[in-house]
This record gives sequence, structure tokens and C-alpha cells, in this order.
Amino acid sequence: MSEGSNYQASSLKILKGLDPVRKRPGMYIGSTDWRGTHHLVWEIVDNSIDEALAGFGTHIYVTIHKDGSLSVLDEGRGIPCDYNEKEQMDGLDIVFCTLHGGGKFDNNIYKSAAGLHGVGAACANALSDWVDVRVYKDGKEYHCRYENGGRNKIGTDFIGPTSKRGSLVRFMPSKKSLQDIEFRYDVIADHLNNSACQCPKVHFFLSDERINKKEEFFYPKGISEYLEKKNVGKNALHPVVYYGDESGEIKVEFCFQFLSDVYEEKIYSFANSVFTPQEGSHVRGLRSGITKAFNDYAMQNSIVKEKLDGQDIREGLSVALSVRIPESKIQFEGQTKEKLGTPDAATVVESFVYERLYYYLVENKEIAKKIFSRIMEAKKAREAARTARDDVRGKVKQNSEKTTLMLSGKLVPPQSKEYRKCELFIVEGDSAGGSAKKCRDRKYQGLLPLRGKPKNISTDSENAFMKNEELSTLVYTIGTGTGKDFSMRDLRYDKIIIMTDADTDGAHIQNLLINFFFQKMRPLIETGHVYLACPPLYRVFKMVGRKTSEEFCWTDNDVLKAKKKLGSGCEISRYKGLGEMDADQLWKTTMDPKTRKLIRLTLPDIDSAGEKVELFMGKDAAPRAKWIDENIDFSDKSDFLSLKGGKN
Repeated sequence: MSEGSNYQASSLKILKGLDPVRKRPGMYIGSTDWRGTHHLVWEIVDNSIDEALAGFGTHIYVTIHKDGSLSVLDEGRGIPCDYNEKEQMDGLDIVFCTLHGGGKFDNNIYKSAAGLHGVGAACANALSDWVDVRVYKDGKEYHCRYENGGRNKIGTDFIGPTSKRGSLVRFMPSKKSLQDIEFRYDVIADHLNNSACQCPKVHFFLSDERINKKEEFFYPKGISEYLEKKNVGKNALHPVVYYGDESGEIKVEFCFQFLSDVYEEKIYSFANSVFTPQEGSHVRGLRSGITKAFNDYAMQNSIVKEKLDGQDIREGLSVALSVRIPESKIQFEGQTKEKLGTPDAATVVESFVYERLYYYLVENKEIAKKIFSRIMEAKKAREAARTARDDVRGKVKQNSEKTTLMLSGKLVPPQSKEYRKCELFIVEGDSAGGSAKKCRDRKYQGLLPLRGKPKNISTDSENAFMKNEELSTLVYTIGTGTGKDFSMRDLRYDKIIIMTDADTDGAHIQNLLINFFFQKMRPLIETGHVYLACPPLYRVFKMVGRKTSEEFCWTDNDVLKAKKKLGSGCEISRYKGLGEMDADQLWKTTMDPKTRKLIRLTLPDIDSAGEKVELFMGKDAAPRAKWIDENIDFSDKSDFLSLKGGKN
């Protein structure tokens, strides 16, 4: 009998208590990297937000402590500490040691809540070395401590009388369960900033004891003030317009502003105070309502003879949308709550947005003219881009076997058509391209040398890039098309690798290409197909007789190790260009799949990434200069300037 063939009921296991979270953390917090660690913060903060939205407390304090732990303090009712006879445990154990336990399953306690599943605090406990809880309730202070992933408990103890009210939860993420337990100030700041616009009466405070930094987030006017701040420095066609409706079971508020110098739509969406970067049913209803309102107005006022494309209507449109849905109807897709799934939200939002937006156009004809002029410009640009694409496609040569792209003799294609194994190296300059051409794996590795720097597409109209030879060549080399025409099925390479020199020009080219992929071919990044090559910065070598012993290094620490390994008398050379390496060195260090290092581009937070791209690559230099002044330490004399306050 083979091993494992004796499969009976005795083989089945039931994970109890917090064991499911410890065993499969990704199921509960999305991942075990830094994103999962920060998701624990969101769960604790959301509980405090729910208290504030229920009318208890106007201040929430988040503190990153010097020891690496984090605490959240609120002014809510305080977590129940008394004994629950029915469940045979006290309130703190129900909240911190039991999955799907808490007060979110009773409409009398929370009408609409962010924490819905009753697992957030329990997840933080399960994946932490310790959780320390202080409760200020009914004039009394209580203390409890959980250790070793919630397996050990100290307390609950009555400390004494107090005039405070609320809960203080402090926890230390565990290295045993999570890959990266370092809290990032900017990530938490972005989250609290988003949360603050959903709680107009609540002040959010973030402090970091490690870098002595503090910040307050407060939006007394809610999402309209939030959108105004997002659009500071941009050319607006009109002031921010706000509408809200509290009468229905699903409550909706949204605000919008059309911008003349932005070429994509920006939608900031929320459901029950939770930011939803992956959008969902409420955003689907929003887009439908916007498109319908503008088309009905345009047709009835003889502005157009045929319906406008929704993409043209929403170009340059900035929107903040918030819905509040009763506990009995709210549906998020997954525990991380990044996408709303409630079907009714689409219908309610579409109807509300359509009525208010159509009314606004009727009542504000001069502004409507400006907006429609903007829309017609977008339509014209899209049609011009289609013509440009057709012109490039005119270079396509048909023969009996296949379609061959005429790429100005630039592309050095791989021999194989097994696209899942093929790689495209985008190489800076002809000299590096020459070395790469000599050493590449001809079967699976293709090369596309760049002549000069590609365009910064953030400063151009929507589809002007198609007239640029370098970028249009890149698009047709990859095969997927761009924007609305993008098709992953036509992808010709599994890995698209940006390989540039290790100097400022190389870094600039990297940024320009990353910006292009983010703006025009974003699914390539979302699905993990775009990489950065990591050529070494140093070569440490030593002549021993007629032989050369050498080590390639990526950091100063690597250099120290290499010098120790090779011994005295070794020399160090600093690479500043790929062309300085011969073909064998380039293959061994940068192109050989067995030994190379690659950085895969990811998009954990699309909205935050979009803001950073706009900050660094957009037309407006003022916010960029401000960010540099606040974050870059120019006194650092190393090759790479330091970021003030660590990661940012």
C-alpha cells in the first residue's frame, strides 16, 4: 500500500481557535509581506473608526514605537471586558481569540461598519509576538496581554478607576508568521488620510517615534475637501461639485471636478469608510451614471449625433465616491476588502449619479460647454491616435507564413515562438546592445536597443506617444497594444526586462519606461511581466599568476566581503555603464537566468502608485520640489542620496 493511501476520517483535521490564521495567514490578510503586516493595522484602525462613526469619540491616535510595535488608541465605548455566560469567555477573548466573534453581527450596535467579519483583531493576535490591550470603560481601566500568537494570556486585570474612555491596542508583528514586519510611515499616512475624509468629525493622528515625525489628518468637509486637496495645482474647469443622499437604505455621496491638464480618470472610491482600490459594484454604477448623463444631455442639446465613448467623457475627470451599506447587505470580495461586491450598490449609485449630474449640466450651461469642449478634444485625440496606430501598422508586412513587424532593424528577436519562455531586454544604447547581442541566449532572449531617452508621456496628450518611433516600436515589439486596445493574449514575451546603466541617465530611462508601462500597458505590471535588471556596481579582482580571480558586487557590504575573500592586493572597479562589461561578464552577472538578479515591478496600491507617478513625472514641478526638499538628505555624500526618515 502506497504512502498516504490510508485516507479515512481519522486523517481529517479541524483547525481550532486561531490556528487557521497561523496556518494560512494569506487567506485572512492577503499576503505575508509588508502588505499583510499593514493590513493588521487597518483591521485595528477600522474597529476604532467604527466606534467613531457610531458616535463615540472624535480622536484616533496611531503610534509607531521605537521597538517596532504599533498602537492604536481611540475614544470609543471600550472593548467589553465582562464575562459572556453564553460563550463561556470574557469579551476580550471573544474579540482577540475567536474568529468571527465581536459586535459587527448586530445592527443595533453598528448600523454600517468597516470591520464586518469579526476576524481583524484575532488576526493581529494570531500573527503577533504579543498584543497588549488597555480598556477604559465605565470609569474603570482594564489590562490584558496575549503572547506567542495568542496562545498565552496574561490578565484580564482591573487596574483602577479612570476618567478616560476607549481602547488602546498595541501589537508586535511576528517574524515567525510575516516576512516583513517593519511599519512604513508613508503607507500608514496614506491610509489614515483616506480614512479621515470618511469621518468628517474625527481627527486622525500619526506619530513615529523612530524618526520623531507627527501628522494630523482631518477633513471637516469630508470627501469634497479631500478631492480639492488631491487636485491642488491642477487646472480645473470648475470648482469641486458635491452631492449626497442620506434618505435611502444605501447612502451615497460623490463629488467631481474636470481637469484640463490630466489625461486619465481618477476615481477615489470608498465603501463603509474603507478605501476600495480595486473598485467594485459602486464604481461600476458611477461610470454608467456618468456616461448616461452626458450622452443624454449631448443628444438632447444636439451636441453630437451619435453616442460618446465613456472613455472620452471621463478623460480628465476626478471623482470621490462613498457609499454606506447596512451590515445585512454589505459584501466585500475577500477579507482584505479592496473590492465591493454588493450588487444593489451599482443600481443605486447609477441612478443617483445620473440624476444629479444631468441636473448639474442643465443648470450650469457655461460650465457644460467647457466640459464638452474637453470631451470633444479627447474624442479627436483618440481618433488621431487610432490613425497613428494604423500608420504604424502599415509597416506590417504580410507573407504566406506569418506577419512580420518592420521594426527599423532594431529588434533582435529570439528564435523560439514559445512566448512563455521568451524574454525581451530593453537595452540602453548600442554599445550595451552589442555586448548583450554576443552573449544572449539566442533561443529565448530578444533585444531592443533604445536610441536616446524615451518620451515622458505624462506631459503629452493621451495618445501622442504613438507618433514617437521609440515607443511605438516598443508597443509593437511586445504585441499587446495599449490602453483600450490592450490584449494580454497577444503578449510575445513572458519577461520584459529593462536593462540600463547604473548612473543617473540609466535611472532616468528606467523611470520613463516604468511610467510608460504604468500609464499605457498597466496589466503587464499587474500580472508581473515587467522587471528591472540589476547589473553589478563593482568588480573586485586580483591577479594570481596569469589568472584573474574576481567577484561582482551590488553593495558596499558585498565589496567588503569580496575583499576579505580575495585577500590583500585586490583592485576595485566601479561600473557606470553596461558597455564597460565584456560579453561574458554581462551574461554571468545580468542576463543568465541561473545567476542574475531581477526586480519584479508590482502594484500593491494602484492609487498610491498613480499619485507617485503623477508627482515625479507630471508637469507640475512645485509639489515635486517640495517632496524632494522634505524627503531627500543632500548632505549624504554617498553615490545615492538618503531618504529622510527611512523608507518613503
